[in-house]
Amino acid sequence: MNYENIYKRTKAFILLVSALLVAVIVKLFYIQFIDYKKINTLASDLWNRDLPIMADRGLILDRNGKLLAGNITTTSLIVVPRQIKDKEYAAKELSSILETSYEDMYKHVSKNTSIERIHPEGRSLSYEVADKINNLNMDGVYLLKEGKRYYPFKNVLSHVLGYVGIDNQGLSGIESYYDKYLMGTDGAIKYLSDGKGKRLKLNESYHEPYNGMNVLLTIDLDLQLAIENELDIAVSKYNPEHAMILAMNPKTGEVLAMASRPNFDSNNYKKYDMETINRNLPIWMTYEPGSTFKIITYASAIEEKVVNIFEDTFYDTGSVKVAGSTLHCWKHEGHGFQTFLEVIQNSCNPGFVSLGQRLGKDKLMHYIKEFGFGKKTGIDLNGEGKGILFSDEKMGEVELATTAFGQGISVTPVQQVKAVSAVINGGNLYTPYIVKGVEDPYSHELVLENKKHFEKKVISEETSKLTRYALETVVALGTGHNAYLENYRIGGKTGTAQKVDKGIYMQGNYILSFIGFMPADDPEIVVYVAVDHPHNTVQYGGTVSAPIAKNVFKSAAKILNIKESKEVIPKEYLWLDEKYVMVPDVTGLNIKEAKNKLRGFQIKYVGNGETIFKQTPKGSTMTKENGYIMLYLN
Repeated sequence: MNYENIYKRTKAFILLVSALLVAVIVKLFYIQFIDYKKINTLASDLWNRDLPIMADRGLILDRNGKLLAGNITTTSLIVVPRQIKDKEYAAKELSSILETSYEDMYKHVSKNTSIERIHPEGRSLSYEVADKINNLNMDGVYLLKEGKRYYPFKNVLSHVLGYVGIDNQGLSGIESYYDKYLMGTDGAIKYLSDGKGKRLKLNESYHEPYNGMNVLLTIDLDLQLAIENELDIAVSKYNPEHAMILAMNPKTGEVLAMASRPNFDSNNYKKYDMETINRNLPIWMTYEPGSTFKIITYASAIEEKVVNIFEDTFYDTGSVKVAGSTLHCWKHEGHGFQTFLEVIQNSCNPGFVSLGQRLGKDKLMHYIKEFGFGKKTGIDLNGEGKGILFSDEKMGEVELATTAFGQGISVTPVQQVKAVSAVINGGNLYTPYIVKGVEDPYSHELVLENKKHFEKKVISEETSKLTRYALETVVALGTGHNAYLENYRIGGKTGTAQKVDKGIYMQGNYILSFIGFMPADDPEIVVYVAVDHPHNTVQYGGTVSAPIAKNVFKSAAKILNIKESKEVIPKEYLWLDEKYVMVPDVTGLNIKEAKNKLRGFQIKYVGNGETIFKQTPKGSTMTKENGYIMLYLN
């Protein structure tokens, strides 16, 4: 027996065992004190389970708290594969109820995951389908509450509101721009499971979801419904390629209403093409503005004192030559001798060429840029365009002339509304915005508040006042007469812009527009209407868009509580116009005296007696010629 060999082997064995023991101790120390968090997390993942409870998105409300986007409660299906005992049976029953393939459902219930969401066929289940699944009373099959976005007015304001995907994520419009506020924090039912994934009925806890913030818009739903109705009528009557209306408070930049056609139902956005649902025309579409842009040239010329609109005159022959090019007026025979107040009333192109030349390239472009053209307005919506202006090196005499009357450049409707608001509000340029604030859904405290944002002073109060007056005469005496609303002071400008395709002007294809405001002396609202290539009508903005604007103003007067005025400029009627006349005040007179003053009107009496104590319409207001007058007797 070789004791020496035995000793060596024993010694080696003891050393090996000691080394292994030290390694185990080191490993245990590492696990217990260094890698504890990681190991504990992995272990926790094995026995902790969460059944998700989705939070509702925040509400979207109009300026008066009326619901524009809300939620309806639906049910969704999830499965815990390890808890399902008979996977073949589960797959067969669920696929039959959901009307999907057995093979796909078997993949779901057999997946090696802790929780499997059945998507998309298991989302937003009807009550009948959810009831059938619930009656299976099957382990590992769960029905959970889920909120589904709901737009009660369907197509109304669809481009502004946008839409959400199946996982309640905002994909366009307000839903996308303010998604981080609208998204809530999901809750869960937390429970423990054993090593085989079976649910243990102990230590279960309910973690309540926290709904998203509410977004409050500057939009007035009543005015929005009014412009939506006007667009529907325009589409039915003219079948245009596009149509849009934008209304804003010129004193603040708050968007009061915004809509375009074609539009879509936000509840069923998948039925529409991406071009329709992603193009919010009032902020996205760029095109030559035409004569509505003359407002900018006119205000700039007054501000620079290069024209006296009452005393300076211009003779229009119907065209003007500039650097070898002939530029025509819309009235081919010309307007003849006129003041520059009449130049804007008549929308005379050669007259505005003269104003552009008086200003010069540098001054005109300075004001155009000061009014915000050539860059985004900063409105809180995605997809805004910025338009196109001539560069300094490309702007020659012809480009100066055409820019002065709104041709050759490209703008967006929201740029025009922003700029005209500055022209008529005293010269202050404000950033347009459409969200008033964001509030906590539980405390109703504001977590974000948007206020009017002053950018710069562009023109003086005096220039603004003169331009307002000139634009009021355009409606009363000039091309905008179809926007005239009796008893209200309205100013505005028509536009007839020939469309361009691949650098060539299209024949017989125009965007017909009108931009106006009321009351003309202290504007509360500015409205822009544009109809793209209407059919079966004369192609003039004053013929198509001005009457639409008149109807919008009529609605706005009631909704915004704009009072009638006795200081209106009398309308210069054309032979086709329905005439209005001033109503005499007969209150306090007897019946015989009242009849003498109301000759030509149709009189109706209410009550008994000989003396009139009230009349409708009121005295010193305008009403239809030969219209009815209601007299109330004492």
